[in-house]
Parts: sequence; C-alpha cells; structure tokens
Amino acid sequence: MKTLGLDIGTTSISSVIYEERAGVLEAQTLENGTFLPSNGWERLQDPAAIWQKASTLTQTLLKRHPDVGAIGVTGQMHGIVYLDSRGEAVSLLYTWQDGRGDLPYDDTGSWADRLSGITGYPLPTGYGMVTHFYNLRNGLVPKNAAALCTIGDYIAMKLAGAAAPKMEPTNAASIGLFDLPGRRFDESALNRAGIDSALLPEIADAPCLGTGPLGIPVYIAIGDNQAAFLGAVGDRRDALLVNVGTGSQVAVYSPVFLRVPGLETRPFPDGGWLLVGASLCGGRSYALLENFFRQTVKMATGCDESVYAAMDRALTEAGEVENFPHAVTTFQGTRQNPDLRGSISGIGMDNFTPVHFMHGIMDGMARELYQMYRGYLEAGGATPKGIIGSGNGLRKNPHLCRRFEAVFGCRLTLSPNEEEAACGAAIYAAKYEITRRF
Repeated sequence: MKTLGLDIGTTSISSVIYEERAGVLEAQTLENGTFLPSNGWERLQDPAAIWQKASTLTQTLLKRHPDVGAIGVTGQMHGIVYLDSRGEAVSLLYTWQDGRGDLPYDDTGSWADRLSGITGYPLPTGYGMVTHFYNLRNGLVPKNAAALCTIGDYIAMKLAGAAAPKMEPTNAASIGLFDLPGRRFDESALNRAGIDSALLPEIADAPCLGTGPLGIPVYIAIGDNQAAFLGAVGDRRDALLVNVGTGSQVAVYSPVFLRVPGLETRPFPDGGWLLVGASLCGGRSYALLENFFRQTVKMATGCDESVYAAMDRALTEAGEVENFPHAVTTFQGTRQNPDLRGSISGIGMDNFTPVHFMHGIMDGMARELYQMYRGYLEAGGATPKGIIGSGNGLRKNPHLCRRFEAVFGCRLTLSPNEEEAACGAAIYAAKYEITRRF
C-alpha cells in the first residue's frame, strides 16, 4: 500500500510517496518561505500560506499516485497557532524559534523562567506554553480563540476535514506542561500558571482523524523528531540514531520510561519512549573549522571560496591519524549550561596541522553525543545493536562517519531515506491503516 507523508518544516515543506517494500517512490520539497516581518525577538509564520503550500503539494502528488491509501503528517514541534471554533487560524504561527519567552518578566528573570518557577517544569523559550503564558498575560490571545495547537495538528485537521484539532502525545509534550508518565496535560501545573485547559486540544484516543474532502484516511500529526526516528530506523527499535546537520542529535528508543540527565524523554507514537540528546553546535563545529580555513586562505591569497573539497582531499590523502588534539565542541554551550564554551587542547609540535585539527573536531563532535548515549546506558537502557546515521553532516562526510564508528565502537549505516520525517509520517499512517483495514 502507498502512503503519503507530509512534513511541515520551518524552512521547507516536504512530502513523499512511500511503499513498504519499495521505499520512497517520489519526494517533493517546497520552500516554506512564510516568515513575516516582526520584532527582532519574534519568529512568526503565516499558517494560511503554509496550508496553501501543503495542500498544493499533497494534491500534486495524489494526482500522480491516485492509489494512495493513507496520509500521515508531521511538522515542527513546540510552536503554536490559535484557532477559532470552526478550526480556522486566528493568529500567526508562533514558531519554536520565537523568543518572547526570553524577554524579562521582572528583575529576577524571563517569562520562561517565571513559568518554569510556577509550575516546576523546565521550559525554554519557544515552547508553546511559554508563548501562550506570555500572550495571555499581555492580552495577545485572540478573543475568538477556541483552541491552540502545533502547525502539524492544524494541517492534519484541515486535511481530515475536521473543525477542531486533536493532539498525539508526541506533539502535546512538545509544547510543555505535559505529564509524561500519564500522557496528559498537567492540570495542576496549568492551574498554578493561570492557564485555562479549555484551549488545549483533546489528546486523541485513536490515530485516524477522518477521510476529509480527499476521501483518504488522514492520521493524526506526530512530532517531527519521533517521525524522523521512524523514517530513519523503520522497525529497528534496537538501533541508535545519530543525526548530524546544522546541529546534532542522538536518539534511542526505550519501551520503558527513563529519566536520564542530559537527555530529554519524549513520548513515542507506539506508547514507548524516545530519549534524545542534542548538541547545540553539532555540525556547525565542522563548519566553524571550514570558515577558519577559508579566512586563512583569504588572508593569504584574497580568494574567498569554500574549502570543504580541499579538507576532504587532505583527510583522504593523510589516511589514519591518531595523535590529534582533544576538542570539546560545545562552542555554543549546552542546553543545561548555555554559557559553556568549547576548547582545543593537547596541541604539540607534532599535531599542529590542519588535518590533525579536522580529526580533533570530528572526534569532539562524536564524543559529545557519545557522552549523552553513555548516560542512557548507565540509567539501565538496553545496548542498541547498531547505529543509523542521518543528516547531511554524515552523508557528505565519510571521514566523520568513520570517526563516529571509532568513538561508538559500532558500525554506522546511513539511513536510506533522506526525507526522514516525511517518511516517518508515512510509515506511521501505513501501520495503522493496515491494522484498521485488516
């Protein structure tokens, strides 16, 4: 059976046609391009324009694949949009990048700090509940707002022809004030913050939202992080996923609930849990080194061009290198300590070379994620049987793949699906549609 997976990303909107045995049959991506001018700390997008693009992309693929049996949806988490009683957007989309939560609440801290202190939940800016808390206290919630939800929930609702959104726990947890073990919003915390739970969507008790005007079953939106895990590892729940793009992440599935320092425990669509560790710098670490080399070349020659190809050539020609410097790649801090900075040490006369620095940075990138993974094992997590790699940082750099293999002590296999989140949404829809039919 063919399924269509739709991913509403921050910068792009992607869709795939997926078939279990054949994999991805077709993929299309459009630029999101819906950010609107705003204050410097705001990051707002137009939900109507996003819906138009998502709808057009979906219908274009369905014309070429009229035998699609189900539609799955995912999208950027954490952000929120307000809807009226008919399910129409009555606000802009406050994305996960929106910074109003970092604005000062008073002399003691920010709005995010204030909400975290009231509720006992650590909530960063960009989380929907922080955004809503700020809007509520500053008279910015639309008077006709009947619900709030993520952009994925909104698009899935529209495709299903519904008038009210429903939330899957993966998205519900992403906006905050969510009781993870209970898989429900924390009413006590909401009350302490003065937030009316009537605006929060129902947590869905069934995955299918309806067939809608397209006449095809539409499944509830799932979080993009969980969808990307599904799209990368498929049914291999015994695998560890490492993703290196602009940032980097390590993610591992657990059938039991675990709390691990440095990792975030997130609901998984099948009732299990996904433990996720994120590096704020991640793939930017290698990009920083490339920029350093580029500036050096420009200083010497006046030429300002990418040196990634030259870096790859140098690494290939040098072969194995052992005595590289020790690099700590927390150049942008960590979620727990944003003020932390990176370092490069152990530099001697024999390893003060570009190739040694490249190996040191790649090793630091891998070890930052490895330390998060070690925390999972020390908390009682089961040892994965393999590593799946995703993201352009790994796809375009075989030297980095080998460094990850050396640090983790396990072979790394690249995911066959490049649009992992859209594939994961399609896989999720296929699983439940097959169950529903048979």
